[in-house]
Amino acid sequence: MNDEERREAAVKRLKDKRDFRNHVAAYVLVNAFLVAIWAFSGGGYFWPIWVIAGWGIGLAFNAWAVFFERPITENDIRREMERDRTPGPSS
Repeated sequence: MNDEERREAAVKRLKDKRDFRNHVAAYVLVNAFLVAIWAFSGGGYFWPIWVIAGWGIGLAFNAWAVFFERPITENDIRREMERDRTPGPSS
């Protein structure tokens, strides 16, 4: 990997992290607003939990992709290309 490719990969990781922070901020603000609506409407059944939980699952998958998923390397590509060289049916 040359310097330009490493730079592009670093920029992509930084953008992914920034997008994740924005996602977390939206999650907190919107869900806080929903909880406030719930509280000001008299409480009762805590319906915001459905939005909090559902969106939280999506946020967890986004966190996994940003912080734990390793990037695809040239070795990964070569290995996959080798697996694709299986003999096909005879014509």
